[in-house]
Amino acid sequence: MEDQEMQLKVRRVTDKFTESMYVLANEPSVALYRLQEHVRRSLPELVQHKTDMQSWEEQSQGAIYTVEYACSAVKSMTNSSMYFKNIDSLLRQAITMKEQISNSQGRRKRTMDSGMLKEGGEKHSSGM
Repeated sequence: MEDQEMQLKVRRVTDKFTESMYVLANEPSVALYRLQEHVRRSLPELVQHKTDMQSWEEQSQGAIYTVEYACSAVKSMTNSSMYFKNIDSLLRQAITMKEQISNSQGRRKRTMDSGMLKEGGEKHSSGM
């Protein structure tokens, strides 16, 4: 009988000890401690990922702005073809007018030179 009593007492003690260990292992403060350890280990990596993502977002926004600006420039260039045609026409007119002015000035100069030669020739012949 003493054996049975002793086994019962030992069983109660081990059950209480097991229950106490279970309570201690699953106590909220232990869970919070483990959570804190996890956060402390993983937070620096998460912060690095966040800064990398922000940097990539900024670069992407810059690239998007550049592409949109280039697209609008190309669209405005296609819309400006009539202006280029007008400029081409005006340049051709200006070149034609310049050639006409140069030709008329050349004719005037030749007539003036020939007139001066005639006057110069008369002076030489009358002076002699």
